[in-house]
Amino acid sequence: MNIRFAEERDVSKIMFFIKELAEYEKMSDEVVATEEMLRCEIFEKKNAEVIFALDENGREVGFALFFTTFSTFLGRSGIHLEDLYVLPEERGNGYGKALLKYLAQLCTERGCGRLEWTCLNWNTPSLDFYRALGAETMDEWTSLRVSGEALLKLAQN
Repeated sequence: MNIRFAEERDVSKIMFFIKELAEYEKMSDEVVATEEMLRCEIFEKKNAEVIFALDENGREVGFALFFTTFSTFLGRSGIHLEDLYVLPEERGNGYGKALLKYLAQLCTERGCGRLEWTCLNWNTPSLDFYRALGAETMDEWTSLRVSGEALLKLAQN
């Protein structure tokens, strides 16, 4: 399995995978990102990184977008996997596992304390896949989010 980091010329491929993932998750109407936004955030500001899984012909068949976090309890950084997606026709060929393995290796190389991500509760195939790789669900934690109007309102208070 070949994995490579995305380059600025890959912005349209990144956008393609984001839209594919959103469609799979039935959240296409929530995608407001543009290629220019991705170019700025990923390649100029360096707020995230992207890797691609490549098939034997060098075609991108999966991607992972991730960024650095920090754990006060561990006193070390970590990696948060924001998105992982493999094309439907390529699932079951080991690309998802290869992407996660690469991120785990990256964590150890960078001295990170953990690799973490979230998964939609209804996505049983993915949850089963992650658990089979040794991932634990953090049932005692609840993910929270403030966005849109609520974010603006909170910022004003």
